[in-house]
Amino acid sequence: MIAPGPRNSLTDVAGLVVGNAEDAVARTGVTVVLAEPQARAAVDVRGGAPGTINTDALLPGGLIQSVDAVVLSGGSAFGLEAATGLMGWLQAWGRGFGQWGPTIPIVVGAILFDLANGGDKQWGDQPPYRRLAIRAAEAAGTDFALGNAGAGLGAMAGPYKGGLGTASAIDDATGITVAALVAANPVGSPTMPGSPTFWSWHLEQDGELGRQQPPSRATGHAFETKRRIGQSTTIGVLATDAILDHGQLQRLAVMGQDGYAFAIRPIHTPSDGDTIFALSTGRVPLPDRPDMLLRVGTIAADVVARAVARGVYEAEDLGGITSYRTRWGR
Repeated sequence: MIAPGPRNSLTDVAGLVVGNAEDAVARTGVTVVLAEPQARAAVDVRGGAPGTINTDALLPGGLIQSVDAVVLSGGSAFGLEAATGLMGWLQAWGRGFGQWGPTIPIVVGAILFDLANGGDKQWGDQPPYRRLAIRAAEAAGTDFALGNAGAGLGAMAGPYKGGLGTASAIDDATGITVAALVAANPVGSPTMPGSPTFWSWHLEQDGELGRQQPPSRATGHAFETKRRIGQSTTIGVLATDAILDHGQLQRLAVMGQDGYAFAIRPIHTPSDGDTIFALSTGRVPLPDRPDMLLRVGTIAADVVARAVARGVYEAEDLGGITSYRTRWGR
């Protein structure tokens, strides 16, 4: 049996905490994931418009294999500044790599585009992302808000208000926990055209998506997008407590990103910069069987898809951007 963890959250993976911070006037925000202690990390980047920090160093053969934190931010390129704010906060707490001199926190991150959602972005020479990252880190814990929270505050998912979502699964056959945290802001829609049915309706657990009903007609011939297709990107963190080496974790990131394709249509477009970080906190041995990574990767794709849909389901109206539940009366 595969079932959600006790929180149905990324923090069901022991060793991880999450914090959010928002700027309601600018309609933007930051989400941080802190690993206590460092977690092994990998990344998979798709789509034509990514905005990331330190992802090349995570690739096979790169210098970085473990990280102190992951930051997900709104603000497009301005949001990359959140990583330096988080690094400063971590260094003040003595977190990071210190074998070559001063302590250097290892932070990776990605950004999404939320600059055209109606918020006041006239911040001059002081974008808010450094301070938002610090506030998010200070607020980090096992419980955190979803929907219009953190990096999901200013997001829009196809025709709906986007948001921050999370989901988890515990595999009782192995004792392994797999979970995801996603800020959903894609070009494509999370629902079938003209319908309240999520593309990932079949993966719902315990009513987390309002108790989805099966589609009433074939939908493979059609899709929806947001009106401004250049203002997008879905970013997230996939995590497990399984002990994985870097190559296995890289494969998990690749398989996990396919959860975006389960939940969003179209996906990985020229206007999206879809990115997912994979973390291993290394608490539970992976059984020595050739099908085990296949099993964990399949569960990973499912939890990523659930996290996407849950972020949209939990979102609320923002300005003139209508939420899923407002549109469909749920």
